[in-house]
Amino acid sequence: MPNTPSLTSPPPLTSPRLPLPSAAAGHAEGVSNDEFRAAMSRLASGVVLVTAQEPPLDPDDPQAPRGEDVGMTATAFMSVSLDPPLVLVSLREGSRMDDLLDEQPLWGVSVLSESQRHIAGRFAMKGRVSDRLLFADIPYRRGEASGVPLVGGALATLECRTEQRVAAGDHTLVIGRVLTASLPSADGGPLAYFKGRYRQLG
Repeated sequence: MPNTPSLTSPPPLTSPRLPLPSAAAGHAEGVSNDEFRAAMSRLASGVVLVTAQEPPLDPDDPQAPRGEDVGMTATAFMSVSLDPPLVLVSLREGSRMDDLLDEQPLWGVSVLSESQRHIAGRFAMKGRVSDRLLFADIPYRRGEASGVPLVGGALATLECRTEQRVAAGDHTLVIGRVLTASLPSADGGPLAYFKGRYRQLG
């Protein structure tokens, strides 16, 4: 008896299943936290000090004590737009600066020079002392538009007002409109951050 074709349908074609990343990988795409951190450390960036001031204890009383100055070293800072002038800083979600800028729209940025590595390190410390002590021996002036400390001798200083806050993973992207911009110091090169260390160009 001759062979006859089967009337049953062939099994459906399937693509090979890709292995799921382990829990240790950290991300659904399979990139671990360490791999991502190592790759991004190869991107050189400038170093800035972001500053803001806590609101007074009693906003309705002009004689009430002024709130404490707060500072934070940041390397995730960039310009966004020329017209209007906008900048962006990335803050760890739930950090003191993130919480403060959620209620205080005015803040400042000091672009640090290569000679100001000690300032960057001081404001990046974990478990640090009060910000009042950190500012104690640093020369600064108060911004005319914001009242926040702007570091003396910085390559550039900006005063900003928050325009938008965007949640992005474990960080908050704060976009600010630049209210003032100045160049306190024309000397020295920029302080850079590369492969987990502060560095000088050249």
